[in-house]
Amino acid sequence: MKLSLIIKALEELAPPVYQESYDNAGLIAGNPEDEIRSALLAVDITEEVLEEALSGRTNLIISHHPVIFAPLKGLTGKTRAERILLKAVRKNVALYCAHTNLDNMYAGINFKLAGKLGIRDPRILAPVSGELRKLVTFVPLDYADAVRTALFNAGAGHIGKYDQCSYNLKGTGSFRGLESAIPFVGEKGKLHFEEEVRIETVYPKAIEPGIIASLLAAHPYEEVAYDIYPLDNEYPLLGAGMIGTLDKALRIKDFLSVVKETLGCPALRYSGSPAGKIKTVACCGGSGSFLIPGAIAAGADAFVTGDIKYHRFMDHESDILLVDAGHFETEQYSKEIFYEFLTKKFPTFAIRISNINTNPIKYF
Repeated sequence: MKLSLIIKALEELAPPVYQESYDNAGLIAGNPEDEIRSALLAVDITEEVLEEALSGRTNLIISHHPVIFAPLKGLTGKTRAERILLKAVRKNVALYCAHTNLDNMYAGINFKLAGKLGIRDPRILAPVSGELRKLVTFVPLDYADAVRTALFNAGAGHIGKYDQCSYNLKGTGSFRGLESAIPFVGEKGKLHFEEEVRIETVYPKAIEPGIIASLLAAHPYEEVAYDIYPLDNEYPLLGAGMIGTLDKALRIKDFLSVVKETLGCPALRYSGSPAGKIKTVACCGGSGSFLIPGAIAAGADAFVTGDIKYHRFMDHESDILLVDAGHFETEQYSKEIFYEFLTKKFPTFAIRISNINTNPIKYF
């Protein structure tokens, strides 16, 4: 299978446009036209993971964390990243990562983490604004169904837990074809009035090229009239963190035990009142301290993430139960996300999960 086809699928799962500005998600090394024999899935690309791929004659590694964050000024092999890149290029192993773009997707890291922790009906804790667009177009009555279907198939019309959402209003359109026109209805040089349907629907801007291409392909007119409006509405399928409720309220000690055992944490760092029970829980894989105020404002009893600093614990000691379960521990399920998505997309393609624990933090 060509690498380009795998990349196309991965970018449906987590469009690179949704990565944070500091990130480096996407194809790190490799030629999109190369044929891929099999893929290895990992949280991190380490030298050991690269060796694991080579031993299995695998020529693609898909990871959550990118092997390069900061720009490289040379490839001499002095650093871990340089050694990995040199060897990967030399051995023709492609490297691809989906990092904060996967974090920000509804079906990404935080949804998976919420499910593992028993959080029900999760919703994005900090949804983004300004990512939605509204498309308005005008279609002859007999072609409205075909155009709507094309737009829905391209990904338009999703609002929360509903899809195929649109607003439709009948009206009359007018136009006059010029001498060079080949009008679908009416005669050139004559003003024509046509009964039409005004169709309105929304979509995330990342898929706009596909939306417009589908509109133009399905619409019968030679010149298609359409308008695009930017929306400030929150986009409930894109953003940081998750929040939801447990099936039943747990004592803090019992909740901490669930987190520790579920995520396989050798130890937990936490702060908060030892009294009370935990029912509403927020979480964020990796470094989610920036979401603490949002979790408190949303009424969370506990917030599970990694990399919490000392003063964060102190500042919110009486506001919420903060649980630092570790960066790796809260993002370890990225491999499962890749595996479930790719095996469904490509049932006969060889994919395996790395057996190497790439967590750089050890406990004594």
